[in-house]
Amino acid sequence: MQAPQTAMLLRIYTEEGRQAGHRPLYEDIVLRARERGLAGATVLRGPMGFGHSHRLHTAKILDLSANLPLVIEIVDGEAEIRAFLGELEAIGNIGLVTLEKVEVVRYGPGDA
Repeated sequence: MQAPQTAMLLRIYTEEGRQAGHRPLYEDIVLRARERGLAGATVLRGPMGFGHSHRLHTAKILDLSANLPLVIEIVDGEAEIRAFLGELEAIGNIGLVTLEKVEVVRYGPGDA
């Protein structure tokens, strides 16, 4: 185990139906993060949620919208995350973005 390191967590709350050009928004963001060499990104799909419109999105069989909530989490150093925010602004309407300082502890050898 390595000593804890200070990092930043960028969290984007969005919907799976949003697009960035010809591809899903979440895919576009993760690929941009990878191209920039950021440490890591994960997309989490929520079975239920709502946003500023208060419209409920669910994974129930009767709701055929398939527009479930997504959370995209990206972790890296503060400078790298803040620089990446500029790319997010260029994309436009992505949803709610939050930042928080986190402590990263790596367990085990190698990269995950």
